[in-house]
Amino acid sequence: MRAWLRRLAGWALVAALVWAGLVAALWFRQEWLIFRPHTLPADWVFDKGPDVHEHWIEVPNGDGGRLNALHLKLPAPDGVVFFLHGNGGSLEGWFGNLDTYRRANLDLVMIDYRGYGKSPCCITSEAQLHADVRAAWQAVASAYQGKLRVFYGRSLGTGLAAVLAAEVQPDLTILGSPYLSMAALAEEHYPWVPGAVLRYPLDTAAALVRVKTPVLMLHGTEDRLIDVSHARRLKALRPASTLVEVAGARHDDVARFPAYREAVAAALQQALARQRPR
Repeated sequence: MRAWLRRLAGWALVAALVWAGLVAALWFRQEWLIFRPHTLPADWVFDKGPDVHEHWIEVPNGDGGRLNALHLKLPAPDGVVFFLHGNGGSLEGWFGNLDTYRRANLDLVMIDYRGYGKSPCCITSEAQLHADVRAAWQAVASAYQGKLRVFYGRSLGTGLAAVLAAEVQPDLTILGSPYLSMAALAEEHYPWVPGAVLRYPLDTAAALVRVKTPVLMLHGTEDRLIDVSHARRLKALRPASTLVEVAGARHDDVARFPAYREAVAAALQQALARQRPR
């Protein structure tokens, strides 16, 4: 019996050491797990049309960082859409569907986070990420005083957009495939990991309840990465928001569904109508 107990204790110790090792790896490798950037060579040339301009945004965090950005500039825009993309890819893939914004007569501004596209490395904390997003918005905000301001986040970017919207109160916030929080998402996918290990909690819910201006959320019903229940719970927390559930859409293809695009276009038109003097 004692030998059996010693073996059991040994197995328990091994299991505890393995668990501790995995938790430690998660602590130190979170950036690798959360952020999946596609990098571009420094001499990469974007070919998005003559009205799309590339520029750099300095981020005043004392480390000399800067972010690569693309800017759809129309001759006399009625406002701007400030877009925060998901955790994978780069501006080369994300900066698209431009005709939607051209038809609405809205400029589009999009950044690549640190380590994405041509932006130098690297993301090191959630505070830094929010500070970079805030600096990027402030770099363009003055050009749109008195015009429509829309914050649009997709997937990872929804948490960032919600926090910025709570601070700025734009005319419209659009959240595509939002999550309640990164902590809630981690609990679903990695239930064995203690919440205290997560260095990027990205609490969309806490920010969203502080947004006092219109909010549109869109979510695919077949999303297996971020379940549609996240959007439903966010809607319950902020009943005044609008939720469009895109039937049959998954995480990566939801924005290609007509229902998604039509809802975004309609929300932009409604926001513009609210801006125009009566």
